[in-house]
Amino acid sequence: MRILVTGAKGQLGTDLVKELNGRGHDVIAIDIKDLDITRYADVEKYIRAAKPEAVIHCAAYTAVDAAEDNIGACMRVNCIGTGNIAKVCGDMNIRMLYLSTDYVFNGEGERPWEPEDEADPINTYGMSKYEGEKVVKQDVLKYFIVRISWVFGAGGSNFVKTMLKLGKSRGAVSVVSDQIGSPTYTPDLSVLLADMIVTNKYGIYHATNEGLCSWYEFACEIFRQAGMDEVKVTPLTTEEYPVKAKRPKNSRMSKTKLDLKGFNRLPAWQDALGRFLEEIGEKRA
Repeated sequence: MRILVTGAKGQLGTDLVKELNGRGHDVIAIDIKDLDITRYADVEKYIRAAKPEAVIHCAAYTAVDAAEDNIGACMRVNCIGTGNIAKVCGDMNIRMLYLSTDYVFNGEGERPWEPEDEADPINTYGMSKYEGEKVVKQDVLKYFIVRISWVFGAGGSNFVKTMLKLGKSRGAVSVVSDQIGSPTYTPDLSVLLADMIVTNKYGIYHATNEGLCSWYEFACEIFRQAGMDEVKVTPLTTEEYPVKAKRPKNSRMSKTKLDLKGFNRLPAWQDALGRFLEEIGEKRA
């Protein structure tokens, strides 16, 4: 299949392109230097010339705290840019897979969020991604929306790399313990997305590695597997760790729809973490 991947040099895009190429697809990998997705005329010209059978839209504004001070930039990329791609995909009857986020939910309660639950974002980034979801559903007939959370991979900055860096430089970290969710390892996610894009099982899905944890528990497991038991990890409440953008406390997401549609779930997050630490040369335990 001829597949166009936006954000191809990003954390997810890098591993996704590798996975698709490994399966023999004809991959058109583009990044911000290749196409400004916020300019409709450019998007239309590029996609019409490329003639993809599918578009996997990984490109996004993901600086969650910075988005609170740069609302316009965040919305241009995540809403207008996504809308431009969606309109062309709709006009050309191209299937489109859009990566979204747990941040479209308000984070209240403890029940895992279902794909069809009502969105109620509590920060600018979450709102921008939800607006992107709406334009995809509005303009694209053959769409997949895949919500992910707590993403980590070799190709970008992430929580795991930050913890390792702070642990080595400071010997102690303080981490929020009352926000619960699931990490997502980009090579594992890429396998699912590559499986999904060749089907006609359209709709909204949740996809993370299996298992739940708090950020505090995630950090403890990072240091355990990296053989850095000497690092002191102090749990904090959300209120004790103020940041610019409000974070959801409940990021549990139900993946039962993957089962119902015949897709394989991702491996346990602890297993994924171990493979990632091996990948970047930090595995000890």
